Amino acid sequence: MPSLTPQQLAASLREGRLAPLYLLLGEETYLREHAAQAIAEAALKDSLLREFNESRFSLLSGGALDAVAAAEQFPMMSERRVVYVQDFAKLRESDEVALKRYLENPVATTVVIFSTADLDKRRTLAKGLLERCTVVECHAISDADARRWAKDYLRSQKVAADEPLLGEIVALVGTDIQTLQSELDKLVTAALDSKRITPEMVDSLIGRSRELSNFALTDHLIARNRKKALEVLYRLLQDDVEPLLLIGLIAGNYHRLALAKDILKRRGRQDVFKVIRMPYNRQSEYLAMVQRSSEAELARGLQKIAAADLAIKTSIGTPRLQLEILVCELAG
Repeated sequence: MPSLTPQQLAASLREGRLAPLYLLLGEETYLREHAAQAIAEAALKDSLLREFNESRFSLLSGGALDAVAAAEQFPMMSERRVVYVQDFAKLRESDEVALKRYLENPVATTVVIFSTADLDKRRTLAKGLLERCTVVECHAISDADARRWAKDYLRSQKVAADEPLLGEIVALVGTDIQTLQSELDKLVTAALDSKRITPEMVDSLIGRSRELSNFALTDHLIARNRKKALEVLYRLLQDDVEPLLLIGLIAGNYHRLALAKDILKRRGRQDVFKVIRMPYNRQSEYLAMVQRSSEAELARGLQKIAAADLAIKTSIGTPRLQLEILVCELAG
């Protein structure tokens, strides 16, 4: 089946093209949630009883049969119903069979949205999803795309920021869209009167904690210095930085390190900082961090970060506990 970007999905929905099966695939949670909302809005735009025609299922502890049963129901006073399915990475065999059977014969009046950060392509369910669903790629975005997104978001809030300042915000916060939006909202509130974000606002609201996180915490994780990493983590938590925000910061740092490592290998030092904004006095330190990391280590780290993010969002343990476990694993 075709694979779309979130922008291509939005265009297809505006044109009235709606598929019965969607697979939202990628680690960028915000983009997956935004895509799911757009699909649901298009499918239920004429529904008088939306609450009766929209269902959400997490399959962490079974429930596939319930999801299929909901998908097979006819809509109530509506042309369509929407069923949203997530957390299906580790299913019982009976649940997997039920989902595969539905994929082979979906109900025309139901739109089923599957959402996951990743797929184990060795499993037959993954093959069925990729073959029969319209796939929407929701992967992590680059620094440049994050700056463009931030600029558009600020424009929607009727607030402006200079391009270099946007680059600094992304460098401090990372490219996780949900995290970036949360931080931008603080700046928007501070700029309500002037309608312009200033360097002083950035430094006051996100600068100190984010700079500490971007350099010290990531450096200790890459160096496998668990004691120092935990010390920095506890200082950040004492500064009331939310655990989910810190997960996003760590993820953004790991994504940038992987990108920097690839650019350094293929094109050289100078090109690294054409793509990744970094103050001049931090560049040598950052390159040393890049060179200390390995591609395999960064890939494993990103998998662990995604698992911790999912655990927090599905309420497995407390967010702080999941973050502490993640830091111990990354620095172990």
